[in-house]
Amino acid sequence: MRREDALRHYLRNHYAASRGGLDLFRRAAGSQRDPTVREELSRLSSEVAEDRSALLAMMVALGIDRRPGQEWVVALGERLGRLKPNGTLLTRSPLSDLLELEALIAGVEAKKRAWLSLRCLADGDEALDASALDHLIRRAEDQSARMEQQRQRLVPGILEPDRTSEDRQRAS
Repeated sequence: MRREDALRHYLRNHYAASRGGLDLFRRAAGSQRDPTVREELSRLSSEVAEDRSALLAMMVALGIDRRPGQEWVVALGERLGRLKPNGTLLTRSPLSDLLELEALIAGVEAKKRAWLSLRCLADGDEALDASALDHLIRRAEDQSARMEQQRQRLVPGILEPDRTSEDRQRAS
C-alpha cells in the first residue's frame, strides 16, 4: 500500500469512527441518570462535533473524500452496541451509564492518537496546521480527563456492593 493510500484509509476510518462516537455521545448525554454527568456529556458532545468537523476540514485540505457507506456501517454498529448485556433486558441498567462512559473515553483516546499521528506529519505538510493540531491534542486530553472525573463519580453508586444487603447475608 502506498503511503498516500494509507493516510487516506487511516483518516477515512477515523472519520467514520467519529460518527459512531458522536452518536454515542449524544445518546449517552440524553440518557445518563446522573444530572452532572449528563450535563458534562452534553458539553463534550458539542466539542466532539467540532472535532469531527475539524477532521473533515483536514481531509478536504489533504484532498481526501469521505466514504458515507463506511459511516453508515459504523452508525449501525453503534446502534447494535445498545444491545449489550448489562443485566437487564427491557430497561436501561445503571451499568450502561458506566460502560458507555468508558467506551467514550476509549474513543477520545483514539481520536487523540489520530491528532498525534497527524501532528507528526504537520511539519512536512503545509495542508496540516500544526498549531490547530496542538490545540486538538490538548482538547482531547482535557476531554478525557473530564470524562474520567465523571467515571469516578459514577463507580461507587454502580459497582460498590450494597452494604446493608451484605450485612444481612452475614447475619443469616
